[in-house]
Amino acid sequence: MSTKVLGFVHTSATLVPLFQQLTNEFLSGVETFNIVDDSLIKDVIKKGKLMPNTAARVVSHVQAAEAAGADVILVTCSSIGRAIETAATLATVPVIRVDQAMADEAVQISNKIGVIATLPTTLEPTSDLVRRRAELAGKNVTITSKLCEGAFEALMSGDAAKHDEMVAKALKELMKEVDVIVLAQASMARVVDGLSADEKLVPILASPAIAMKKLAELYF
Repeated sequence: MSTKVLGFVHTSATLVPLFQQLTNEFLSGVETFNIVDDSLIKDVIKKGKLMPNTAARVVSHVQAAEAAGADVILVTCSSIGRAIETAATLATVPVIRVDQAMADEAVQISNKIGVIATLPTTLEPTSDLVRRRAELAGKNVTITSKLCEGAFEALMSGDAAKHDEMVAKALKELMKEVDVIVLAQASMARVVDGLSADEKLVPILASPAIAMKKLAELYF
């Protein structure tokens, strides 16, 4: 039997090693390749939303991944979520949003859900996805969104410590209001790892590991 191939589409090169590590953990023996285009997220940030021409490029990358032989395609950026769903309708292999399994898990845990992000362009799409997945599950949820203003800029300028401090502070505030928190960006997951068990008052979900675990269950 031939080895199954998992194709990744990323909007940041920093996510390549993270998902390689998760592949080794959850999908040992599965062949992978990466398509990286950081102009996608730069365009979304610049325009403040996902524009049609950017969405078309997302679809093009997904089609390229299928043409390259991917049996399953995982797109690892929440800001381009709607374009991923469009691409999925045009593909003959499964095309998965990195945040879908996380949204489903949050909906199962509680109806008081917090969504936290460092980019407004990621906050809205993730909140929208949680809302739609809740509707699909027949659940009525209350979503509290929190934006860590300035944290993303700190990270991009090389001040990771300031980013982590700002995100940790926002997480602690949000925990008082909700029963579960979803991280809208994979880059925030390491902040959660830095919190002590006593500081984690509610479950905090990060999409990468949850997505890879779900892929392993469903497709490999």
